[in-house]
Amino acid sequence: MKKVLKILVPIVAGSATAASAAASGAEPGGNGMLVWFFIGFGVMVVLFQAAPAVVMFASMMKGLFSSNPAEASFSPFKGKGNK
Repeated sequence: MKKVLKILVPIVAGSATAASAAASGAEPGGNGMLVWFFIGFGVMVVLFQAAPAVVMFASMMKGLFSSNPAEASFSPFKGKGNK
């Protein structure tokens, strides 16, 4: 029983504190400038990672579906087919 109380008391106290804070109407003022910079930084990371991925995917598709291995953009046979 003591073990259960040691676990249950902090949980109940924590939830009561959170409930009273939510009921008091203390709302944040809104999103600050730092939040928007963080979101913008995340979007920039996604875009800068997506651009090379699209180029590499297009190169892989070109190499996969080309009939001549020398036509692939990053082929080891490039320049050896015209002898």
